[in-house]
Amino acid sequence: MTRVRRGYIARRRRSKMRLFASTFRGAHSRLTRTIMQQKMRALVSTHRDRGRQKRDFRRLWITRINAVTREDRVSYSYSRLIHDLRKRQLLLNRKILAQIAISNKNCLYMISNEILK
Repeated sequence: MTRVRRGYIARRRRSKMRLFASTFRGAHSRLTRTIMQQKMRALVSTHRDRGRQKRDFRRLWITRINAVTREDRVSYSYSRLIHDLRKRQLLLNRKILAQIAISNKNCLYMISNEILK
């Protein structure tokens, strides 16, 4: 019986896995079985952390807005500010409010004074 030359499909699949794991350290980038395990672990982590990142940024924006609104010139709480923004139908999300709070506090003071009127 003649010798059968193997195809390229499995080799192509493994080389794709190796490209994914090329930045991993040690056996995690060299051995096929551990590459596969680390790849699954990495993909699980990225999926989980996408949701966590959204939560973390929302917390950061809320903290920044609250810090500026509780200063002397506004003397407002964060929850009252958001409530009054919704009541007045001013469509500013927390990300934009946080950017305004950091870069231009006077603008946030003007918004809060406009709400109070």
